Amino acid sequence: MSVQHTLRNIMLLDGLPDEVVDQLNKQCRWKWYDTNEQIIDRQGESTDVFFIVDGRVRIVIYTVGGKEITLDDFTEGKQFGEMAAIDGLPRSASVMAIQKSLLAAMPQSRFMALLTGHPVVAERVLRNMAHIIRISNERIMDLSTLGAANRVHAEILRQARNNMTGDDEAIISPIPIHADIGSRISSTRETVARVMNDLARKGFVERQKDGLVVRNIDELSQMVEDVRGD
Repeated sequence: MSVQHTLRNIMLLDGLPDEVVDQLNKQCRWKWYDTNEQIIDRQGESTDVFFIVDGRVRIVIYTVGGKEITLDDFTEGKQFGEMAAIDGLPRSASVMAIQKSLLAAMPQSRFMALLTGHPVVAERVLRNMAHIIRISNERIMDLSTLGAANRVHAEILRQARNNMTGDDEAIISPIPIHADIGSRISSTRETVARVMNDLARKGFVERQKDGLVVRNIDELSQMVEDVRGD
């Protein structure tokens, strides 16, 4: 697989001078990960920050009983592992490749120097962490207050908002797997399938070759907000 070993397409580093990015390229360790290969282990003591140059990874945690809970999927252009690099504490989640992926691992010391030397990058990291906290708070509230069907609605709405193609329509690609949605919202694949079929009958979602089309997003949003009591 021919993919250029460069950080030029990493969103966090957008706008940095070419010579700075070229230097960062040399200071990273580059590795291909196979599908389902573990990258980070929760409670691991590594402190590298990982940049996704090609592929897709999944952030997960496991319950005491071994149940997998999906927190998020990241694709090329994004990064993960900043928390351990900043505070030096063990990893808060596990990360695995869900397709063959090329990652660049930046040592903690170089990442911290990047933040202090380039305030625009530090600001982006802060904004990203604030976004993660907001999303986490929202998911905690959903788990505490919404029934299973409404949690499916909320998860589809979240994914749709990240993949808008128009004012009231989105395409989620690849099509979300029912078991993966269940893992995100602490429900079963069967429950997700039933709710998705209901959404399809009502015209909110449609499976197409290129992805899951989500329509009437404003109405779906109102449905979720009505139950949340927003």
